[in-house]
Amino acid sequence: MRLTSWNINSVRLRAPLLAEIAEYTKSDIICLQETKTPDEFFPHDEIEAMGFKHRAFTGMKSYNGVAILSKYPLEDVRIEHRCENADCRHIAARVIKDGKEVFDLHNLYIPAGGYEPDPVANDKFKHKLDFVDELTEWFPANHKKSEKMVVVGDLNIAPRENDVWDHKKMLKVVSHTPVEVEKFTAFQNAMDWVDSAREFYPDDQKLYTWWSYRAKDWAAADKGRRLDHIWVTQPLKKHLKGHSVLKDARGWDRPSDHAPLTTEFDL
Repeated sequence: MRLTSWNINSVRLRAPLLAEIAEYTKSDIICLQETKTPDEFFPHDEIEAMGFKHRAFTGMKSYNGVAILSKYPLEDVRIEHRCENADCRHIAARVIKDGKEVFDLHNLYIPAGGYEPDPVANDKFKHKLDFVDELTEWFPANHKKSEKMVVVGDLNIAPRENDVWDHKKMLKVVSHTPVEVEKFTAFQNAMDWVDSAREFYPDDQKLYTWWSYRAKDWAAADKGRRLDHIWVTQPLKKHLKGHSVLKDARGWDRPSDHAPLTTEFDL
C-alpha cells in the first residue's frame, strides 16, 4: 500500500497535476492539505477518474482544507476542530481493506504561524503553538499507543538540523525555532510516533519537502525545509517498506511549493 501526502495549494487549480502525481507514485491513498475550496465545489469527477472512489474532505473558500482520497473504503470519517476554530485542518478516517481496518488515518494541516516567532506580538504564531499543544494532549486522551494509526500532513515544522538548509540561520525563522521544535518533539513523543522518512533517510542527510516560491531558481539554491511528514504508531513500524519525496514535482508546470511525499507499507 502506498500513501502519499501533499500540500496541493488548491485542489481545483492543480487537479491535472494531482492526476500526474497519482499515476507517478501509484498511490492507493492520497492526503491533501490546503485544498482551498468549499465542499460543494470539490472536484469529484476528476478525482473519480483517477481511481479514488472513496473521498473524505472538509474545505472552505480560499484557505486551508484537508482531504483523504482512497482506493479503499473509508469508515468513521471525523472532522476535528482545533483551538475552538472550525477551520478545516484535521480530518480522520479508518482505512478498510478486505473488510478489515488497516489503520486509523489522520490528515493534518498545522498553521504556518506567520513570520514573527513571538506568541505575544504574533497571534498566528500563538495559534500554531496552541494547535500543537492541543494535538499533544488530544491524541493520548483519545487513542492508545497500541492502535495502528498514521498521521500525515503539512505540519509546518522542520524539527531536525538536516530538515532545513542551514540550521543556524533558521533558528530564528518560523518553522525551525527552538520553541516549535520543543513542542513538535513533545507531540511526537506523546504517542511514540515513528517518523517514516527518517527510518529510511539518516539524520545526517538533508531532506526537504518545501521550497519557497520566492526563490527564482529554487532547485539551484536548494534552500528547502522538511515541513511535511508521515508518522506511524509503533505497531506499524515493522510494516514500513520505503519512503520518498517527489522533488521533481516542485518544478512541474504551475506547481505547489510543496513536493509530495510517499510512504510504502508491506501489509
